This record gives sequence, structure tokens and C-alpha cells, in this order.
Amino acid sequence: MFCFQCQEAAKGQGCTIKGMCGKENDTSDLQDLLIYNLKGIAVIADKAKAAGVEVSDAAGKFIAQGLFTTITNTNFNDENLINWINRAQTLKKELFESAKDKIGSDLHESATWYSNDVSQFSSKAQTVGVLATENEDVRSLRELLILGLKGIAAYADHAAVLGVTRDEIWDFFYKGLASTTQDLSVDDMVGMVLKAGEVTVTTMAALDEANTTAYGNPELTEVNIGVGSNPGILISGHDLKDMEELLKQTEGSGVDIYTHGEMLPA
Repeated sequence: MFCFQCQEAAKGQGCTIKGMCGKENDTSDLQDLLIYNLKGIAVIADKAKAAGVEVSDAAGKFIAQGLFTTITNTNFNDENLINWINRAQTLKKELFESAKDKIGSDLHESATWYSNDVSQFSSKAQTVGVLATENEDVRSLRELLILGLKGIAAYADHAAVLGVTRDEIWDFFYKGLASTTQDLSVDDMVGMVLKAGEVTVTTMAALDEANTTAYGNPELTEVNIGVGSNPGILISGHDLKDMEELLKQTEGSGVDIYTHGEMLPA
């Protein structure tokens, strides 16, 4: 285990035994292996698109949801993560079969590794995690890009749930993740990180369109910031669709819903 994706990382460097967030070692390994398989999907999709092969939006959406599920405190369910890994392997096979005549078989190992033996997942994960990249400068730039892609993934998924997608977002998932498997120059890696910032703006615009189309433009409104005596549910995150459904489900039930500033537009 080595995880340093949040500000609570042990000693300000990284969690190596158990996450400060409560994430177990085995869970961290499964998340690393999931990301490795997502890289494999991206490698195939990026080469396929470059060769003129059509790649379904489903691949981009899958990568977005897969990256999203590895964000801190999002999913610590090992059984569910194993399911994600198996689904990722299935998607890799499907993509490769549809494009193999155009892209050949000379692909990064993340695109060709398969196993249906769950007992092998942990040992494989330990060879493909963050520390698999020995050069610290290269590792830092690759991981910075991956963390940026995780942020893009969360907002892209929220927008997609409300029916708004952008092809350039999916394309950048392919190109960005694939780039972390390549020996690029520092300038090229920095360029990819800067491109992630640009695509983040595109993603936020898509999310804004999705939210305002579904719920209208936010207006100045007085809200109660106190705490009532009823049972309550505290909801965090940025998914207004989830908030809408929760408000409908609890309407008239005597259960109060609490949230923070980012969810107040609901």
C-alpha cells in the first residue's frame, strides 16, 4: 500500500499500512489494480481512435466512474472493487477485439494483463501501484495527472447522470491515462497536466449546463443554518441529482436533510 491522494497522508508523505481515512491495505491494492486496468482501457481506446476506429462513449463513462470510485472515502468495499476490476478486464477485451486489426498487439502490459483468479489481484497490485514508477519526478507528474483525472471524473459523471456529456472529456481520459504508461519528456508530462486543467474547465462548464438545465439558475435565498430536533441525514459531495432524490424520498417523513455550501443550490 502507498496512498498519498489526500492532505491527511501519514507524515505528509503517504499511507503505507492503513489509510488515515480508514482505508485498509487490501482495499488500497484493489484500487491500484483498478486504475491499472483503466489505464489499459485507455491505451487501447487511444490507439483505436488514432487508427480511425470508433470507440463508444461507454468506455469513457466507465473510466470516469472507475476513477471516481477510487477517490478518498468513495468506495472501500472490496467485493465491489473486485467487480469493477473484472468489468474493466471485460471491457478491455471487447475494445481490443474491435480494434486489433488496426492497432496490433504491441501494447502496454496494462492493456494485455488479464486474470480471473482473485487471489492474484493483491500480488499484481503491488507491482503496479504508485511506487512502481521509480523516478520520483516522473512519478510525481504522472500521479498529479491521475489525481487531476479523478477530479474531472467526478464532475463528468455528475454531468453525465443529468444527460450532458462532452466527447473531448472522454478523449482526454484515454490520452491522459495512456500517457502515464509512456516514457515522455518532462515538458510533455507538464503539458498533459496543464491540459488536464483546461479539460477541467470544459468539464465544469458541462456540469454547470447540466445543473442549470435540470434545476434552473441559482438565486440568492435565505436558508436555515441551525440544527433541528428531528432525525437527520447529512449529505456531502456535489451530486444534485442524489440530493433531489433524497429530498423526495424523505418528504413528509419527519427526517431533516443537512448539507454544506456546495450542495445548497439544491
